[in-house]
Amino acid sequence: MIMKGKKGLIVGLANNKSIAYGIAEACAREGAQMAFTYLNDALKKRVEPIAQEFGSQHVYELDVSNEEHMAGIADVIAKDFGTIDFLVHSVAFAPKEALSEPFMKTTKDAFDIAMNVSVYSLIDLTNRLECVLAQDASILTLSYLGGPKFIPNYNVMGVAKAALESTVRYMAAELGAKGQRVNAISAGPIRTLAAAGIGDFKQILTWNECNAPLRRNVSIEQVGNSAMYLLSDLASGVTGEIHYVDSGYNIMGMAAVEKNAEDKTVLAWDNRND
Repeated sequence: MIMKGKKGLIVGLANNKSIAYGIAEACAREGAQMAFTYLNDALKKRVEPIAQEFGSQHVYELDVSNEEHMAGIADVIAKDFGTIDFLVHSVAFAPKEALSEPFMKTTKDAFDIAMNVSVYSLIDLTNRLECVLAQDASILTLSYLGGPKFIPNYNVMGVAKAALESTVRYMAAELGAKGQRVNAISAGPIRTLAAAGIGDFKQILTWNECNAPLRRNVSIEQVGNSAMYLLSDLASGVTGEIHYVDSGYNIMGMAAVEKNAEDKTVLAWDNRND
């Protein structure tokens, strides 16, 4: 098994529809041992059974904006695992109004919250875990096309994802001297708890399905398999990358076109089966 003997921490798993669940599933299948975090008591009830599903009893409360939680995370990891070989950062948040209101109406407080939780937490968490990260540890975070490109209704989260992708590159350059790798996966749209806060998300799903080269959306299992590769020794020469798992949608410069029954060129969007 590709990850036999590897130990890791999955931060930000919410339920079995989460991308983090797909990552954990792929890593567990390949022999990894994992610990998991939960944000609050409401999510604890969901995360504990998932951890048990993957053979783990190690579940920790971790709100990345809570100093007490962050200060103690390395100690519990050291106690339960000694060191870990990989870290998955699946954390992002912006206040609801920052996603529903026009981007130019974003308040400073909302901007600060989005950047702190979605971006700085990756830096902070990696620093806090420095003493328990193996020399060849792999760190992975999750991005989205709304960082480098405009996506309707993504608003301040797009700015946060752009900052996150830049952070990956700067972290990779510094941690590479220690032998540690940092990468991100930019997944296509998937129905997750986090996606529920994005307006017209159903339209985004349909548009991606119609216009991606593979003419389909991706699943958490597909993202999980790619993440497992980046976390494993198979990707030992890969760092600082933003790896797209979106059925190829990111390469498109315009909407896809097809021929209809009358041999007329139409948008793939208009030729879809409703």
